[in-house]
Amino acid sequence: MSGVALIITFVIAIAIMIVAISKWNVHPFLALMGISLLLALIVGLPLKDIPGIIGSGFSGIFSSIGIVIILGALIGTILEKTGAALKLAEMVVRLVGKKHPQLAMEIMGWVVSIPVFCDSGFVILDPIRKALRKKTQFSSVAMTVALSAGLYTSHVLIPPTPGPIAAAGTLGIGDNLFMVIVIGTLISIPSLVIAYFYANYIGKKIQSGEELAEDTDEVDYDTLLKSFGKLPNGFLSLAPILVPILCMALGSLSSALKWQGAIASFCVFIGTPIIALTVGLLFGILLLVRQDALKQFNSMTTETLKVVGPILFITAAGGVLGKVIAGAGFVDYMKQNAQVLATVGIFFPFVISAILKTAQGSSTVAITTTAGIMGSIAESSSMMSALGLASPMAAVLTVMAIGAGAMTVSHANDSYFWVVTNFGKLKPEEGYKTQTMVTLLQGIACMIFIWIFSLILI
Repeated sequence: MSGVALIITFVIAIAIMIVAISKWNVHPFLALMGISLLLALIVGLPLKDIPGIIGSGFSGIFSSIGIVIILGALIGTILEKTGAALKLAEMVVRLVGKKHPQLAMEIMGWVVSIPVFCDSGFVILDPIRKALRKKTQFSSVAMTVALSAGLYTSHVLIPPTPGPIAAAGTLGIGDNLFMVIVIGTLISIPSLVIAYFYANYIGKKIQSGEELAEDTDEVDYDTLLKSFGKLPNGFLSLAPILVPILCMALGSLSSALKWQGAIASFCVFIGTPIIALTVGLLFGILLLVRQDALKQFNSMTTETLKVVGPILFITAAGGVLGKVIAGAGFVDYMKQNAQVLATVGIFFPFVISAILKTAQGSSTVAITTTAGIMGSIAESSSMMSALGLASPMAAVLTVMAIGAGAMTVSHANDSYFWVVTNFGKLKPEEGYKTQTMVTLLQGIACMIFIWIFSLILI
């Protein structure tokens, strides 16, 4: 099949996949696998090779990032169930002060959503938002938008949230999550800044049902915290997140300084994401012991596996699609037109991810699917190589670009859109002016900074 025909076939395949997920309500896993098989047949891959291509694409994802995603999600569940997430929020409020409630909500959302899904994070923190609003009489809409934006930023940019972990693993930098965390934190800054100013702006334009009704059943902030009983101490609440980051930093430092001997071996071992997150999980178990909740660990694990299972399978299916695309000769055609693609560069994964996000709603599906299309920097047949993004730093920035695209935009086909609007007492049309618009601004702001970083670092 010729190059132009390949491109047309690829575009049609992606369009059918989007329609299948968003309109026909086909599960993303089945849509990805079905399109991968159909695409393999249409482009003329040898029939005897197709099962092997599908198998290698699927198993490759599990072997590289499966355990890491499970460990990260389990840490998040422990923080949520023990009240540690609320303790982190309380620490942020004390740090920022109650005179800046929208900033406090944004930062606490950003912190909590590093290990916890943004949907769950909003539900966990919304009672604090309501109580703090009642105490300060600040705009409910501004605080809702700020909280949503903070949660969403780390959800798509910073491991151990499953999406960024999956993207890093698929792109071949699963062992360098520390750098992904560092760059993700830096790229978060413009997203948080623009969201802060937009939250203040839109908060003056719209009043939520919460403000209009002035619900007298809401408790004040201090009473709310007391209602959760004794929260864990600050160190134990932060350790399951902070310790793995420090372990990975130690591993990166050892490699950079070329340490030798037993100490170097230990640092590399402890800095491997699987081991680092295992250490974080041990601190999570210690947290359970201190909160007298260890007996709930089994049920927490079961609950986490139920949540993470679909993500793993969707991620693996995205890897299958990437393998089929590479095997079809699509990447070879792109390499032949490398001069044209060089003008697109880092914007290519952003656009693909943004299209998938806007069309089908799930940020995680958009991230994992786009990462699968991009492929690994270790493979010369991947889109990463075709776009000239084959270095580790280019891969890190590609993870960021995919995450920024997966933020752009949240609207009615996104479950998070309805979580934010329903809990924030916003009408759907107000949701488009708040949640949809702020995610658009965040995605564009992040991508501009990612592009600037690429000019300097790549």
